[in-house]
Amino acid sequence: MQRIKTLLFTSLLFIISMVAASGQSVIYEGDTAWAKQKLESMSLDEKLGQLFMVAAYSNKTAAHKAEILKLIKEQKIGGLIFFQGGPVRQAHLTNIYQQASTTPLMIAMDAEWGLSMRLDSTFKFPWPLTVGATNDSASAYAMGREIAKHCKRLGVHINFGPVVDVNTNPDNPIINARSFGESPEKVAKLGTAYMKGMQDEHVLASAKHFPGHGDTDSDSHKTLPTVGHDMARLESVELAPYSDLIKNGVGSIMVAHLNVPAMDNTSTPSSLSPKIITDYLRNQMKYDGLVFTDALNMRGVADKYPPGEVDAKALIAGNDILLFAQDVPVAKAKIKEALKAGTLTEEAINEHVYKILMAKSWMGLQEKKYIEPKNIVKELSPESSMIANREIYEKATTVLTNRQKLIPVRDLKDKKIACVVAGTDIGTEFHRVLKKYSNVDLYTYAPGKDNELLNSLSNYDLVIGGVYTSNASPWKSYKINSSINAFVKRLARQNKTIMTVFANPYSLRTFTGAEAADGLIMAYQNHPDAESVAAQIIFGALGAQGRLPVSAGELFEEGFGFDTESLNRLGYALPGQVDLDENELNKIDVLVREAIAQKATPGCQVIVARHGKVVFDRSYGHQTYDKKMPVNDDDIYDLASITKMAATLPVIMKLVEEGRLDLDERLGKYLPQLKGTNKDSLIIREVLAHQAGLTPWIPFYLETLDDKKHQRPEYYSSNRDFNYPCNVADGVYSCRSIRDTVYQRIYDSKLLSKKEYKYSDLGYYFLMEIIENMEKETLDEYTQEWLYSNLGAYTMGYKPLDRFAAERIVPTENDKLFRRQELRGYVHDQGAAMLGGVAGHAGLFSNSNDLAKLMQMYLNEGEYGGIRYLDSITVNEFTRCQYCETDNRRGIGFDKPQLDGPGPTCGCVSPLSYGHSGFTGTLAWADPAEEIVYIFLSNRVHPDAENKKLLTLSTRTRIQKVIYNSITDENEKSGAKLISDLQH
Repeated sequence: MQRIKTLLFTSLLFIISMVAASGQSVIYEGDTAWAKQKLESMSLDEKLGQLFMVAAYSNKTAAHKAEILKLIKEQKIGGLIFFQGGPVRQAHLTNIYQQASTTPLMIAMDAEWGLSMRLDSTFKFPWPLTVGATNDSASAYAMGREIAKHCKRLGVHINFGPVVDVNTNPDNPIINARSFGESPEKVAKLGTAYMKGMQDEHVLASAKHFPGHGDTDSDSHKTLPTVGHDMARLESVELAPYSDLIKNGVGSIMVAHLNVPAMDNTSTPSSLSPKIITDYLRNQMKYDGLVFTDALNMRGVADKYPPGEVDAKALIAGNDILLFAQDVPVAKAKIKEALKAGTLTEEAINEHVYKILMAKSWMGLQEKKYIEPKNIVKELSPESSMIANREIYEKATTVLTNRQKLIPVRDLKDKKIACVVAGTDIGTEFHRVLKKYSNVDLYTYAPGKDNELLNSLSNYDLVIGGVYTSNASPWKSYKINSSINAFVKRLARQNKTIMTVFANPYSLRTFTGAEAADGLIMAYQNHPDAESVAAQIIFGALGAQGRLPVSAGELFEEGFGFDTESLNRLGYALPGQVDLDENELNKIDVLVREAIAQKATPGCQVIVARHGKVVFDRSYGHQTYDKKMPVNDDDIYDLASITKMAATLPVIMKLVEEGRLDLDERLGKYLPQLKGTNKDSLIIREVLAHQAGLTPWIPFYLETLDDKKHQRPEYYSSNRDFNYPCNVADGVYSCRSIRDTVYQRIYDSKLLSKKEYKYSDLGYYFLMEIIENMEKETLDEYTQEWLYSNLGAYTMGYKPLDRFAAERIVPTENDKLFRRQELRGYVHDQGAAMLGGVAGHAGLFSNSNDLAKLMQMYLNEGEYGGIRYLDSITVNEFTRCQYCETDNRRGIGFDKPQLDGPGPTCGCVSPLSYGHSGFTGTLAWADPAEEIVYIFLSNRVHPDAENKKLLTLSTRTRIQKVIYNSITDENEKSGAKLISDLQH
C-alpha cells in the first residue's frame, strides 16, 4: 500500500513538472532585476571572472585553499567545481569561499549517482544504467530529487548530470554504466525525469556530454574521440535526448570534447566549435540555457591548445562557462585580446554573464547561506534516499532465464539448498537474506579447487550462485574471471542452479557459463540492496519486473526480461516504505537496553513487520549474563506457551476445516478415555477459550521427586533405554509410563467451581491427544511435515538439539530443583519436559524470523508463500473474541487485547488483533487493521524463573506502544480507531 502511495506521489510530482514544461530554460525563472543590477555594477574584469568555474578540493593542503581564495578575491571567479574530499571539509571550505566572494559563487559537482561520485562519507545511488533497467520515470525523478536535496544541504547548486549519452557501444570506456541505456527514447525519458527531480529542488541540472559520447571507444580525458555517424543517425540517436530535455527546460548543457565530422568537418573539438555550439545547439535546437565546456584540462583539448587559448576559443564558440580553467589570469588576457580583435564582443560577454546571474538568482544566491557542518554526514543519508535507492533495485533487477519457472522457488519442504559466491568484493547480504527463507549453506569459490567444491555441492537440490565484480565506480572492470565462468558451466551441468550477477550487464557478453543456469538474474551492481532484492525475488517476496537497458550478448537484447510473481512471503524493507517512522522505532533500542541493564533479560530478538515487510529486525545483548555469546538473528528461543498458537492451534483449525473436529462438541466424543470423568462433557470451544473450568496448572514433576527433591529412580534414569525413552534434559530420561501418569492426574483433577475465564495449560494435553489420534503422527512430526518445512520456518520445531548445535539455542533457567542443570535446548516447562519435550502447550522453539512467518500466514488469513494452509473463514473465526460478553477476551486459542485494564498488549492495538505470550519472556502479536506483526523473544527466566522484571518493566507492551506510535499514515490510524469504535 505504501509503495503504491509513494509511487503515486512521486509520479504526480513528475507529471506536474512535465505539464509545466515550457521549452525555456529554468534559469529565466530567476530574478531579472537582481541579475541586471549586478551586471550593471560589474567592471569588465569582474564580468570575465564570472565566466570561470575553477576546480576545488577538500582533501588538499592549505596551499590549495590559499590559491582558491586568491582566485576568488583577485580574479572574481564565478564558481567552483568541487572534486575529491569529504562533506564536512567541503562545507567548511564552501563557507570560507562564499564569504570571500563579492558575488556569491556558483558551486558545482559531478554527482551523477550522488555526492559519493566525488566525496567520502556520502550516499551512493545506483549507476544510471541500473535506473535504465527500471524504465520508470518516477524512479529517475526520485533519484534526481534526492541527489538535489543532498546537494542543497552541502551548498552545491549544480549537479553535472544527467548523462544522456546513448550507450550504443558496449566497449565505451568512459560512459558505459553512466548512461541510462542504449535506447534513445528511454534515455530521453529517464534523463528528463532525473533532470526534473533535481530542478524541482532548485538544483540546476546539466545534460551531458553534448552532442553525444555514447558511441565512442576512447576516453576524452585521454584523447579526442571521433563520432563518425552521419547527421541522420546523430539526430535520431545521439541528439534525440537533448531535444527532449531542452523542451522540458533543462538548466544547462555540458559540451564534450569530441570530433564530430558530420557537424564540423574541421576536426575542431565540439567544445570549441562555433558550428556545433552556436549554429546547431543555440540556433537550430533553440537552446537558451547555460552552456558549460567539459573540463578544459582534459587531453581531448588540452593536448592541442594551451591554457588561456583554449578558454578564449571555448568562449568564442558559444560556451557560457569555462570549466576547470587551468590559468584564469592568462585566460582573461586572451579573452581581452579577442575582444580587442573583434572576435568577441562585450555584448556577448554581457549575455553570458546575465545568464549566469539569472541562474544564480534561480538558485537562491541573491543572499549567501551558511552551510552547517554539524550532523551533515548523517543528514546526507536520510531514509528517503535509502527508500529511493531500494526501490530502484526492486524495479531494476531482471530475470533473464527462468527454465520451468524455477523463480520464484516455491517448494521449500525438505529442499537442500546451497549458496556459492565468487568474484571481487564479495558481499554478505545475499546469503544473509537467502537464509531468511530457508536453511541455505554458504560456500565460497576458490580458483583451483573446482572439483572439491563441485563434490561438496553434488547432493544439493538447488544451488544459488552470486557472482560479484567491484562496485567502486562504473569504470572498474566488470569482466568475470574465466575460471569462474568455467566453474559455473560445470556447476550448471551438475546441479539445478540459479545464478545472480552483481555486475554490469555487459559482463554477460563473456560470462557464457551463466547461460547454462536454470535461472539467471541480473542484479546490475555489487550493493547490499541489490543482494537483498535478488534474494527476495528468488524466494518470491518480490516479483521481478526489470528489463535489460542494453544488449548483453547474442541471447539478451535490450528490453529483455521476464516478470516473476510474488508469493507473498515476508519481504525485507525500510520503515518508511510501510509508513513507519524510523526514528520512532529506534526508541525500541532504549527500552531493550533498559531491560538488559536492569537484568530483566540478558538479551532478546525483536521483529516488526508491516504490510508483509520486515522493517525492524534486531538482536540485542547476550545469551547469558556472563556476556560470552552475543545474541544473533539465527539464535533459537524457547517459545513457551506460544506453542499453543504455533503448533496445536493450526492443526486444530485444519481438523475443524476438514470436518473432522467440531468445536462445539464435548471432549469425550474424541477421547473415549474421558468417559466417566468430569472432563468428558467439556466443550472444545470453551477449552480453547480457557472458559471450561480447568485447573490452571498441575506441578506434575513434584510427585516424581523424593523428600530430598531428588529424581525418583522409578521415574528417571541417566541412560536412555526401552524403559526410559523420553529425554527430559541432558542425561535425564523419563520412564515410558510417565505419559499415562501425567494424563491420569489431569483426568482426576477437579474443575473450578464456576465456569469462567481462567487460563489453563491442561486443555492442550487433551488437544495433543486428539491430533495424534487423528493424524496417526506425533505432534512434532506432523507440524514439521505439514507446516514448518513448507513455511520455510526451518528453526521452528520441537527438540531443537536434534537439528542444531547447542550454542545456537539460547538457555532458559538454571533449574536447581527438578533437572539440576542449565536448560539449553530442552523445554523449560516441566510438564512438557516429562513428556520428552513435545506437548500441546509448550516445547516449541524458533527464532524471531521464522515465528514472524507463521504470524504473517495468520495475517494473510491462512495463506503464505503460494500455499493455502487454512481457510480465511477459519482464521477469522478462531481469532474472534468468543466470550466478550462474559469479560473473557480470548479467541479460540488466541489471546486478544484486554477488554479493560492491564493485559497482554499496550492497549493501543486494534480489537481485531491477536497473538500469544510465553512464560520464558516471549510475545507474538498480529494486527489485521494495521497489518503489523510484532515478535519479541527473550529468556527472561535465565538464570532464575522467579525474575519478574520484564513484567514489572512492561518491556514487551512498551515496545508495542512504540511501534504504534511510529505509524505515520494518519488515514490508517483513523481506520484502526474506527474499527475499534465499531467493535466496542
